Amino acid sequence: MTGKRILPKEGRHAHRQDMRVFRGVEAWVFDLDNTLYPHEASLFPQINEQIARYVQKVLDLGRDEAMAHQKALYHEYGTTLRGLMTTHKIDPDDYLAFVHDIDYSSLAPDPDLGHAIEALPGKKFIFTNGDRPHAERTAAALGISEHFEDIFDIVSADLIPKPNKETYDMFLDRTGIAPARAAMFEDLAKNLKVPHHLGMRTALIVPKGSREVLQDNLDLEGDPYPHVDFVTEDLTGFLRAVKGSLT
Repeated sequence: MTGKRILPKEGRHAHRQDMRVFRGVEAWVFDLDNTLYPHEASLFPQINEQIARYVQKVLDLGRDEAMAHQKALYHEYGTTLRGLMTTHKIDPDDYLAFVHDIDYSSLAPDPDLGHAIEALPGKKFIFTNGDRPHAERTAAALGISEHFEDIFDIVSADLIPKPNKETYDMFLDRTGIAPARAAMFEDLAKNLKVPHHLGMRTALIVPKGSREVLQDNLDLEGDPYPHVDFVTEDLTGFLRAVKGSLT
C-alpha cells in the first residue's frame, strides 16, 4: 500500500468522496470570478489590467513597476486592495469602482447553469472578494441573479479578503449558515482550506483541460490539497451530478 489517493478519470470530475456527502446540504456557496463563469470568458484578466492601471496611476509608477508592485502586494496582503489600504491609505470605494469598470460582453446567459443552481435544495449565496456591483453585473449577464439569496462581498467582509478565517466567520454570522450543512465552490484551492476545516464540502473549479494535470498532483503521496473534496472543470455538469446523488 503506497498511501496514494487514486482519483477516477471518468467524465470531467475528480471525486475523492462519494457524492452522496452532499445529502443534507442546505446552503450552497459560490465564489464569483472564474467559478460561476468559465475561465475562458477572460473577465478576470480585465480586472487584473485595471488593478495594474490603478497602481500605476495612484503611485505614479511605470507599467512594469506597477505590475511588479501589484503582485507583491497581492502575495503579502491577500489582495492588492488590502495592500494599498495598508501601505498607501487609498480610498477603497474609488479602487473598487475603478478595477471593476470592465466589459462584460464576453458573458452570455447560461440557462443550463441557472437551472442546475435552481434545482439544488436550499439557499444559494455568492461569496466574493470582489464588490457587490461587480457580482450583480456578472450574475445579471449570466442570467442567474434570481437564484441567489444574497451576495457577500469584500465590503460586507470589512475589506478583509478570503482566505482569512475572520472573513468566513463574518459570512457565516451574516447568513446563519451551518457549515456542516453547506458546500462551497471556488477556483482557488487556498480559499477552500477554512471551509473544509469548518466542515463544509468543498469543490475546486478549474479551467477546461487542466483537471488531469491537477489530478496528477492529487494522486501523489503527500497530497497537497487535502482540503479539496472534489475537482471539476464543468460546474454545470457537476451540479447536475450532485442533484442526482441527492435522490
